[in-house]
Amino acid sequence: MAREKERVVEICTDSPEATGELAKKLGSRLRAGMVLCLVGDLGAGKTLFAQGIAAGLGVLDEVTSPTFNLMNLYAGRLPMAHFDLYRLEDEAELDEIGFYEYTDEPRGVALIEWADKFPAALPEAYLRVELTPGDTKEARHITFSPVGGGYDELMASLEALGKGRPDD
Repeated sequence: MAREKERVVEICTDSPEATGELAKKLGSRLRAGMVLCLVGDLGAGKTLFAQGIAAGLGVLDEVTSPTFNLMNLYAGRLPMAHFDLYRLEDEAELDEIGFYEYTDEPRGVALIEWADKFPAALPEAYLRVELTPGDTKEARHITFSPVGGGYDELMASLEALGKGRPDD
């Protein structure tokens, strides 16, 4: 499904704390059934972003990258399934880790690190979150792009956050 280019939101953060706080604000606005696909190189801040999302969902457990477990489940205001596809070699392995159970009709929120590894396996609708280095070592450029429908309200919130109106 084509990306809705007119709704792309770009936000730059200047520190890991600011990146985490942005993710926390986003997490507090998520609804059941939403899927976030995190894309970025090693060290881009995907796990830090996932930790912020979890905090916004009210997750009290320590959130770590599921690189070796491949998937972690967390309880919060909504349940969060946190996937890391980095170590997978073949798309068929997604069945083994219950990927489709949590992304096709998620009961909570599905968050996928390295989501670009198997693009054909992604659901019809999701929010793509791309993290790239900013102007300094600690800065991040974060691009939010909806794919499919159902993310208009969330994109409006991100636009407000990007303009410095965090309570909108």
